[in-house]
Amino acid sequence: MTPARPGPGNPAPADRVTAVEVFFDLVFVFTLTQLTRVLEEDLSPAGLGKVLLLFGILWWMFDGYVWLANHVPPRVPAQKLLLFVGMVGFLFAAVAVPAAFDGTGLLFGVGYLVVITVHLSLFTQAHIGSALGRLAVYNLGSALLVLVGGLVDGAARYACWLAALAVQSVVPYLVPRISWVRVLPLFRLQPGHFVERHGLLVIIALGESVVAIGMGVDTAHVGAGTVAVIALALALPAALWWTYFTDTSGAEERLAATGTERTRLALRVGFAHIPLLLGIVVAAAGIHAAVAHPGQPAGWRPALALAGGVAVYLAGIVGLRRTLHSAPVLSRLVTGAAVLATVPVGTRLNARAQLIALVLVLVVMLLLDRRGHATGRLAPAGGPGQDR
Repeated sequence: MTPARPGPGNPAPADRVTAVEVFFDLVFVFTLTQLTRVLEEDLSPAGLGKVLLLFGILWWMFDGYVWLANHVPPRVPAQKLLLFVGMVGFLFAAVAVPAAFDGTGLLFGVGYLVVITVHLSLFTQAHIGSALGRLAVYNLGSALLVLVGGLVDGAARYACWLAALAVQSVVPYLVPRISWVRVLPLFRLQPGHFVERHGLLVIIALGESVVAIGMGVDTAHVGAGTVAVIALALALPAALWWTYFTDTSGAEERLAATGTERTRLALRVGFAHIPLLLGIVVAAAGIHAAVAHPGQPAGWRPALALAGGVAVYLAGIVGLRRTLHSAPVLSRLVTGAAVLATVPVGTRLNARAQLIALVLVLVVMLLLDRRGHATGRLAPAGGPGQDR
């Protein structure tokens, strides 16, 4: 795990996440903030569909930057400056998100093209052979479809962007002769950096739900009830944080022990983060509505967003457990079902009661985990630097 000394023609592998990567992640998480805003304004199947499409396009390239920094750590000024240009592209796309299907589609497309171009430019320093050409075909093809989608309107825009998402995430598995998936062994993945980068992203994304708490509070009428709701609302992302780092505490060791299959396993770990982050986005919209009107019965859509976001997050945890073979998944599945059962609590009583129920369900799950580890019924997954 000790990185090689950088030198001419030797891009030393990543050891740990650099400060500029964390800065980059902050810019990306702004896109999650914007997606939450879209969902808050349109808590409908159509609004959710837009969020899923935009998130799918953006996530693919964000995770591409994780793999990039794993191979080409941004240590020299030229690399950092190029990474800043990539941030500009993500910022363009994020600013365009709320009206991407109406008036700002072209800005979204231009930003995405910048993101792709910088990614490929920096990856030329990774010495991954034919893998770079495969990546270029799919990523540039996707970027051009997104750009064309920004130039057209209506159904044509949806069609172009759906095609762009398919080119990234579906076509590589359907066309094996030219699939970049076949060249995954050419990537030299460093487990420590990979796990830390995804963990930091989850922390920053959970910060989005904290922002939703603050933005939802009616500061003109702050009382004891409001203070209690703020504490409850913060307890929810705290429990989600605890759950994530409980279930990924041994991820670095498991990736390090997989040998030639490491990159395929890492790819599956990245896919498992899709429901995790989507769950945070959806739950943040529900938290905002709950904090804004804590004493009133929630509409079924805000109540479902609050519980459904947490359930989707737990689905991502199930994916991680299955991928890493770290622990049984039954407790997370049962908890997900219990979380969804809180929707009637919100609609028939009030949003405050639903928050209480959600926090209690997650706390019980974590306490049972503790008991299982203490009695030896669950395999401990302790890793360095990770607290449960």
